Amino acid sequence: MSSKFSTRTGLLVLADIAAIVTGILFSLFLRLGSDGTVDQLNERSGWSKISLASVFWLLSLYFHDLYDYRIISRCEEMTFRMIQAVGVAWVSLAVIYYLVPQLEIGPGTALYAIVVTLFLLLTIRLLLYFILDHPLTGEKILIVGDGDEEIDTIRAATMQRAAGYRVVGFLGNGDCLCKSKCQIVPRLGSVNELENVVRSEHIDRIVVGLRQRREVVPVEALLRLRLNGNVFIDECSSFYERVAKKVNLDMLRPSWLIFSEYSRNTHLKLAFRDFVHRLLALVGLIVSMPIALLTAFLIKIESPGPIFYKQERVGKNDRTFVVIKFRSMRADAEANGMPVWSSVDDERVTLVGKVIRKIRIDEIPQFWNILKGEMKFVGPRPERPHFVKELGEKIPFYEHRHLVAPGLTGWAQVKYPYGSSLEDARQKLEYDLYYIKNQTLTLDLLIVLETFKIIILGRGGR
Repeated sequence: MSSKFSTRTGLLVLADIAAIVTGILFSLFLRLGSDGTVDQLNERSGWSKISLASVFWLLSLYFHDLYDYRIISRCEEMTFRMIQAVGVAWVSLAVIYYLVPQLEIGPGTALYAIVVTLFLLLTIRLLLYFILDHPLTGEKILIVGDGDEEIDTIRAATMQRAAGYRVVGFLGNGDCLCKSKCQIVPRLGSVNELENVVRSEHIDRIVVGLRQRREVVPVEALLRLRLNGNVFIDECSSFYERVAKKVNLDMLRPSWLIFSEYSRNTHLKLAFRDFVHRLLALVGLIVSMPIALLTAFLIKIESPGPIFYKQERVGKNDRTFVVIKFRSMRADAEANGMPVWSSVDDERVTLVGKVIRKIRIDEIPQFWNILKGEMKFVGPRPERPHFVKELGEKIPFYEHRHLVAPGLTGWAQVKYPYGSSLEDARQKLEYDLYYIKNQTLTLDLLIVLETFKIIILGRGGR
């Protein structure tokens, strides 16, 4: 995640915490008066109870994607999700207060809190929506170039307006492709007019396309702008990666892979990450044991065949290993011995298989692969050798997925739906390469949290 995106999200979380705490305190005041409020806070562990309630409210906001700037930038959807999130938080707390009355913040304040807190949270989001959608806010960006790469960059940036990206236009020479392919932003002139456009439009960042760099680049103008210190200058591939949180295969060149600043880890960091991944797998194996036993029983009684499905997969440095899953298809799903992509409403999937795939229970046995060191908790999903060979011949840079250990979940899994085609594999590779370049323990934990959310909400399974 970029620092700007993280900072904005952090500030939004702090604003939400302030709104929730303020809403609860004001509700206590409305219900109990000033003396009753002070009594609740000082003599009845009031602050601890407020902290517990705040955690539930924040989790509900997170699970309803209200920290996703693509949602925040759509006013109607954001309002609907906010109402849903507040309702879910209130019901969850109501259940907890019923089971453990001692945790309730104050008698009769819950109904006050849901109204006041919803009002404050909505006010913050609507104010944010107004500010971030205003044409005068955000970083003003100028695209230099008019090819397909630049068009993809423009589209990616305009989808992230609420994250602070504001593409004001582009410069192009000759027959501009954007005239027919992209009507999102205007053409502000030719490449030779760069300095004039930067001054007149008060540009903060210039993004230069790779194709444009090989043709007509106003080097002297870019150098003057860079040395003046008032304008940042990026190349298209790096800027696209930062905005879209994935790489663009059409922009990749061997030089990008050779000279890019990959995340470098010391032996100590690598050992600690490995320990964390195995610890997560061990905890997952223990916690999921009752579910695993029930799943094994249901598989056995529904259809003939083994409980587990073992399959050869390609791991780090192209080493193969055997992955273990709960069987979700008929035992004769590949009777002819040829690997076949799974598809939507695949007839080979059993009734139990449909359920366990939907909520990812079929992946539970892979905790054992992680403990054995064949996989990590987070990484590119391992693929079968047959498909690796096929995809490697058709998709550039596909073999780079195997520079790191495969994972139970990954950046591609939380950002892209279940894939079953060549194009899906290509799209997922763009996310996998982003992860390989930017892998850190923080990103790993974010992916684990996002995966948990997907499982709870039943998204992405097939």
